[in-house]
Amino acid sequence: MKIYNSYSLKVEEFKPIKEGQVSMYVCGPTVYNHAHIGNARPIVVFDTLRRTLEALGYKVKMVSNFTDVDDKIINKALEEKVSEKEIAQRYIDAYNEVRRQLNVIPLDATPRVTETMDDIIAFIKKMVDNGSAYEVNGDVYFSVDSDDKYGELSHQQLKDLLAGARIEENHQKRNPLDFALWKKTTEGIKWDSPWGQGRPGWHTECVVMIGKEFGDGMIDIHGGGKDLKFPHHENEVAQSECVNHHHLANYWVHNGMLETSGGKMSKSLGNTQWAKDVIAENGANLTRWLLLSAKYRDTLIYSEENLTACKTELNKIEIALKQAEVNSQLAEKDLGSEIDKEKYQEFLDAMSDDLNTPNAYKVIFDTVKLLNQTLRTKQIEYSQVGKYYNTIIAMLNILGIKPEKVILTAEDKDIYNKWTQAKAQKDFVNADKYRAMLIEAKVL
Repeated sequence: MKIYNSYSLKVEEFKPIKEGQVSMYVCGPTVYNHAHIGNARPIVVFDTLRRTLEALGYKVKMVSNFTDVDDKIINKALEEKVSEKEIAQRYIDAYNEVRRQLNVIPLDATPRVTETMDDIIAFIKKMVDNGSAYEVNGDVYFSVDSDDKYGELSHQQLKDLLAGARIEENHQKRNPLDFALWKKTTEGIKWDSPWGQGRPGWHTECVVMIGKEFGDGMIDIHGGGKDLKFPHHENEVAQSECVNHHHLANYWVHNGMLETSGGKMSKSLGNTQWAKDVIAENGANLTRWLLLSAKYRDTLIYSEENLTACKTELNKIEIALKQAEVNSQLAEKDLGSEIDKEKYQEFLDAMSDDLNTPNAYKVIFDTVKLLNQTLRTKQIEYSQVGKYYNTIIAMLNILGIKPEKVILTAEDKDIYNKWTQAKAQKDFVNADKYRAMLIEAKVL
């Protein structure tokens, strides 16, 4: 497996810390609203990375958090006159439903900030005690000057960050780039701490949850969107260096953004499409096919044109699979479980090359072509049909795509035979009638 490491800016050979095992953490959502289709991209990308690693024989432990305390959650709770817990749970449930609908392998853990508070406070105290953080009037800040490697992940120098910074003026900070670890809070949910009542800053939470789920050592893969690289992931690294005295992850994997034809999609811009609505309209298979259609590191354009193209591609595959299922059942032939090892390996090679899904798609279409050619022969070799059919199914499984299987009833078979007979007799009226019935039964 080769994977692009944002830390080294290189495609590297993947070498796990423990042989045969992979520890992977992906930054999860702040749960103050529904997930939009852009938020669904990392869900699908990292689930597919997991599936690929597992297909290669690795045992993967995958964790993704929920940030269930934040200004936006507090404000929404105040607006609706309900508790922050109620707001967070509403959108955690909605997010988990999107995961379920997208056929995501259940995660090994989904820690919440509110359930990790004692550990977060203890972690912040370590930084205060060792001098990498300082308290001012109940707020605690991380001192970026305490980490001489600060900027190593985003490949930026402190002086350049300061020169280009657009940071709110805060006279409490020693350095404008210092970031909040603990915020004094008078409104909304809060916890007791050595510095008074408040709540944690965003950047500390993930470091602590990683330590709690995987131990204080390094993990193999830390994932998330490119927009999290700086400052969020940079600040995670800095805290790990100052408390644990080592880097946080061996491989930093960042997916590209999803944009509309008009530019960036975001909740603040009001140009979002909720993931639940996109899935309801297009189905999970097409949604995943679309989200994986470009290389994961590239920007993906979400447009009607792109969606239509993806629909055409997926239909081509599904029609071939359906024909194999229908023909084999009419002929009372078993498709078996054998796969074309050469084609499957070709697909795996593409996926192992930094998740090169466009090349992997090409292998699927090559195999679909072979399946169609086999189905068109006068004397169909069902062992060969089964081999190509099973190979395509195995490939799609790694992409998290599950085509609906056709199971013919006795009535379906009878109508199909009548349709074939009507066509042979040029009885187009009845042929059209039987064809409509087969389409309604999802046989055609």
